[in-house]
Amino acid sequence: MKLHLKTPEESRVILPTPLYHCLGSVGGTMVSMMHGVTLILSSPIFDGKKALEAVSKERGSFLYGTPTMFVDILNQPDFSSYDISTMRGGVIAGSPAPPEVIRAIINKLNAKELVVAYGTTENSPVTFMSFPEDTEEQKSQSVGRIMPHTEAQIVNMELGTMAELNTPGELWIRGYCVMLGYWGEPQKTEEVIGQDKWYRTGDIATMDEQGFCKIVGRSKDMIIRGGENIYPTELEDFLHTHPQVQEVQVVGVKDDRMGEEVCACILLKSGEKSTPEEIKAFCKGKIAHFKIPRYIVFVTTYPLTISGKVQKFKLREQMERHLNL
Repeated sequence: MKLHLKTPEESRVILPTPLYHCLGSVGGTMVSMMHGVTLILSSPIFDGKKALEAVSKERGSFLYGTPTMFVDILNQPDFSSYDISTMRGGVIAGSPAPPEVIRAIINKLNAKELVVAYGTTENSPVTFMSFPEDTEEQKSQSVGRIMPHTEAQIVNMELGTMAELNTPGELWIRGYCVMLGYWGEPQKTEEVIGQDKWYRTGDIATMDEQGFCKIVGRSKDMIIRGGENIYPTELEDFLHTHPQVQEVQVVGVKDDRMGEEVCACILLKSGEKSTPEEIKAFCKGKIAHFKIPRYIVFVTTYPLTISGKVQKFKLREQMERHLNL
């Protein structure tokens, strides 16, 4: 913020995220206080409508949130009635954001100076970040480049060696941002931080020749179908391009023959209708045949953490019960 806000004293940040979350407490509150930015808390708990109202009434210039929060804000039925002319940018973090959502934030919400940030509670607040001057393509296809005084490497999970450029592997982080350990849980700490101080994030990522990092998914969320590795984030990004889809989450559900099958849990836009057959037809010829979801389930909500992240393990359990697996 200090480097890229030309006039911080004139900037007004709308913060709809909870203050116990790193994005709200450090990225939002502490950073704003350090640089003299006006901070507006839009509501006691997240409310997409109140966030839009705050942008309009308080003449907000920056909006912070997770992908789920931004999707909710962008799809408010009366979105067009709000004055967002003062919007300049924002910060999106917390979980991977589909490219279509990034583009909508930049163009529909007028957040041209949007930055995409990546960090975890264990290596917070930010490890990778895009910058306002990065292209829309760079912002929609990556979480930016590594922050100063921090190291990162992508590790081939099978060989234990550094992965090639543009090849998926586990993201490891080392630097001042990494925690000392989990309070009172030394064994759990040893599982994720080695003697060499590298923190194993559990996130699957790639890095290109320019240093831009793309989060492919979580290693524990990866679907193994008949020996083929399928990354849910890749399918979610693709299904977001369907004109009737508002949000989608992909999980693996158990299958006696294949080990796991792909299940797409789709939230349609207000007033829209579709069928599993239509969604599968949309996929055919555009993605590999083994990645086409066997199950398409239309939902109205997702199980969320209190900070607005989708709980995929609960969603997986719900789908297996729903499908009688």
